[in-house]
Amino acid sequence: MRKIIFTEKAPKAIGPYSQAVEANGTLYISGQIPIDPATGKLVEGDITKTTEQVFKNISAILEEAGYTFQNVVKYTCLLKNMDNFAAMNEVCKKYYPENPPARAAYEVAKLPMGVDIEIETIAMM
Repeated sequence: MRKIIFTEKAPKAIGPYSQAVEANGTLYISGQIPIDPATGKLVEGDITKTTEQVFKNISAILEEAGYTFQNVVKYTCLLKNMDNFAAMNEVCKKYYPENPPARAAYEVAKLPMGVDIEIETIAMM
């Protein structure tokens, strides 16, 4: 069974995709960028501030679907600049302090709306 997940507490999709889809006890969260859902505007600042906003968006989607960060099994970080890797990691540690999920991190040439980070997430019950 496939269920579309949507919450007003996370940014609306900026293309033909859902915030998340749940299928057979697995939640697939689309890549989140640092958009403040209250204003619809990008959060500006250093990688720490933008990564925090991305995790707030992921948190809202997890909560809407009945999951927590403890249910996350894998996440993928896309960075505009790998020099931001260490600072991004410091934020990630706050959300995954013990038994962190699997992860991949890549530097990419360009991200939507010119942002510096995008994170997609997979969680399981």
